Amino acid sequence: MATPPKLSTNFPGRLEGKVAVVTGGASGIGESTARLFVSHGAKVVIGDVQDELGDALCSDIGSDVISFVHCDVTKDDDVRNLVDTAVSNYGKLDIMFANAGIPGDVPNTLVEVNNERFKRVMDVNVYGAYLGAKHAARVMIPEKRGSIVFTASMSSVMGGIDVPHAYAASKHAVLGLTKNLCVELGQYGIRVNCVSPFVIASPMLTKVFGLEASQVEELVCRSANLKGAVLKAEDVAQAAVFLSSDESRYVSGLNLIIDGGYTTTNAAFPMVVHGAAP
Repeated sequence: MATPPKLSTNFPGRLEGKVAVVTGGASGIGESTARLFVSHGAKVVIGDVQDELGDALCSDIGSDVISFVHCDVTKDDDVRNLVDTAVSNYGKLDIMFANAGIPGDVPNTLVEVNNERFKRVMDVNVYGAYLGAKHAARVMIPEKRGSIVFTASMSSVMGGIDVPHAYAASKHAVLGLTKNLCVELGQYGIRVNCVSPFVIASPMLTKVFGLEASQVEELVCRSANLKGAVLKAEDVAQAAVFLSSDESRYVSGLNLIIDGGYTTTNAAFPMVVHGAAP
């Protein structure tokens, strides 16, 4: 029997020698993940429409290990170019972190939702994820290896949490895509997983709420199930590192929910009971 590969016991170098693409990599979860990927030894190509932020990130980290490509994930040619750039620059592609996403309209009432904006959310969050996986698979299948990770959301498993309908629908679709692709691509040694975080005070969300990050975090902490900790983009990045590394070499089809147990319960009844107690 062949000896199984030795798993790293030290955090540095968990992605040593690997090449990763990160969409939506110029800010928020994508930026944190790109930074962490590099710190663990990976070469990274980030794709985003935020050119100034992308260039600034590369300058900060160092152009020898990270590069930026303008990429609208709803455009097939852009995503193809992003993947081809990674292969051209670094010789291969081991990891696709399809992270780009947008939230959708607020207020969240069906009759008020703008149809074109609903379609835009589906285009970015679902079609963009699909294109990322498609072009990653194009270069991973011949090599018989690779890891594809999507950013989903706790909205992928839970409804009624006051998020835009388009966002909830898109994240359910991302989970479905994860499960279907893990079956097809598993035949080629490619793993497909997703991460589903609770609320994070990301630039995207603070803009939606019109609040400072600290104010968003205060609201989140009050509603969270797990007290004493605040979910940060770096926590999601750590999960992405695990799912991209050889430490998860037999993990596929997983929706890794990072929510402190929020989606396991409904606090409405005990809140009413305690509130009504004399």
